[in-house]
Amino acid sequence: MEIIEWLSNWYKSNCDGDWEHQYGVKIDTLDNPGWSFEADLIDTAHEGKKIFIESLNDDNDWYKVSSDGEKFTGAGDSGKLYFLINLFKKFIEED
Repeated sequence: MEIIEWLSNWYKSNCDGDWEHQYGVKIDTLDNPGWSFEADLIDTAHEGKKIFIESLNDDNDWYKVSSDGEKFTGAGDSGKLYFLINLFKKFIEED
């Protein structure tokens, strides 16, 4: 539950009356099965920060995260939701 609280606080910290009307966070499911995660970085302290990590062990153990500086995106197998959000947390907290 701590990671959900952290994500909620990150979202709240970026809500300024404007940002939340255009940007935000999305968590969804994939049909392979798996999870997708997106967080907008525009107009946050982390706009411009980039990353790319991919691990494809097999159909049941995979993930990919990336950021183009405007959006952080992640996708992974059905057991990776916590892992994806935690990678986003590390991305945000690293200098």
